[in-house]
Amino acid sequence: MYAAVFIDAIVVKVRDGQVANGPVYGAIGVTVDGHKDVLGLWMGAGGEGAKFWMSVLVELKNRGVTDVFFLVCDGLEGLPEVVSNVWPSTLVHTCIVHLVRNTFRLVARQHWTHSSVM
Repeated sequence: MYAAVFIDAIVVKVRDGQVANGPVYGAIGVTVDGHKDVLGLWMGAGGEGAKFWMSVLVELKNRGVTDVFFLVCDGLEGLPEVVSNVWPSTLVHTCIVHLVRNTFRLVARQHWTHSSVM
């Protein structure tokens, strides 16, 4: 059981005959005691979609993650429904970094300061 599970992707350089950018998907769980566990890392071949995350969450459930209080993610469409299919009582929250980045599209670039640009 985890108080929070964070899921997201990061793009890294991957060597597979040649060097190219490739996504690595990760899940990190935080227990009620504050202990962090890396639940898994998955190499991706392309788009990050709700169907992909469904397979990841089902795998985590099959490996013994029986309950999650909060799942923190980006604003991926369809992800809240996927989470509720795997863990019905889990609350889905958008990561603050993604919320801040999404607000920049509402503000003219001339009003951004160097200290607030991510």
